[in-house]
Amino acid sequence: MMLLMSKDTQIKHNMLPPSRREFRDIYVVFELMESDLPQVIKANDDLTAEHHQFFLYQLLCGLKYVHTANVFRRDLKPKNILANDDCKLKICDFGLARVSFNDAPTAIFWTYTPAIDIWSIGCIFAEMLLAFVSRKNVVHQLNLMTDFLGTPPPESISRISHSIIRNEKARRYLSSMRKKPPLPFSHKFPKADPLALRLLERLLAFDPKDP
Repeated sequence: MMLLMSKDTQIKHNMLPPSRREFRDIYVVFELMESDLPQVIKANDDLTAEHHQFFLYQLLCGLKYVHTANVFRRDLKPKNILANDDCKLKICDFGLARVSFNDAPTAIFWTYTPAIDIWSIGCIFAEMLLAFVSRKNVVHQLNLMTDFLGTPPPESISRISHSIIRNEKARRYLSSMRKKPPLPFSHKFPKADPLALRLLERLLAFDPKDP
């Protein structure tokens, strides 16, 4: 499934099941996109603040549309964001998206709340500012984040949802980490606009309830 964040959506074809009894999935064919966000970041080390703003604006508009329908993307990452040479983006692959019946954000790790997608947007924004897509897996991503966010306090870790087993593993892993102090974002991103760093700090809050 793909979401286009502009008004020029091009649905090429709907693939129907052979019979009603075999109806399981809906397949919608969209136009071919030229690349994805990791390739854009890797191939263009001269992306400007205006590029970052436009990319981020599109992603947030797309998330607002999805969240308004009470759907949470959950697996948002650069590889799942397609791009054209006009800098238009599309979010694709909604295989892990879920509908929520509880709008209250209670955690950020792999749960059915808006906060998981906001955290992912923060990670993507950080990778754009660094001009480098660095994630390998969940543990690697947590290590990268805590290297400059610092390890979260015990009260924040304890509020991570218990509803999914991977949350439990994430909580145990964070609890077992050596204590890391936070690093000023200006040290990690010395060329970034201060307003961009203020936004990044809010997007990458371990606990959505933090002020």
